[in-house]
Amino acid sequence: MTKEIAHNKLVRDKIIDIIEDAGKTAIWHIAEDLEYETKLYEKVIEEVAEFKNNPSEEEAADILEVIYSLISYYGLNLDVIEATRKKKAEGRGSFKCKIVLESVIQS
Repeated sequence: MTKEIAHNKLVRDKIIDIIEDAGKTAIWHIAEDLEYETKLYEKVIEEVAEFKNNPSEEEAADILEVIYSLISYYGLNLDVIEATRKKKAEGRGSFKCKIVLESVIQS
């Protein structure tokens, strides 16, 4: 009996080969830019949810892989991003102190 499992999601570049090496048939296509952008955002949400359920180096690496793909898609410079991150951390701090802003009272 043939069984088709729908995924409709962005997968890593070698997944099709892995599926076919296992004797299965993969139905797939190369995404156009707009679909690719959409699927990257869906993928980062998926990976963050997986990390939330299983905080681990492996799940964190998956998040980073998608982030790197987004950076590349938009033609951004990773060195500039890291320098900007450091500058913001120095000037505004990071999130290590666990501060939750409840409200601001203006007079």
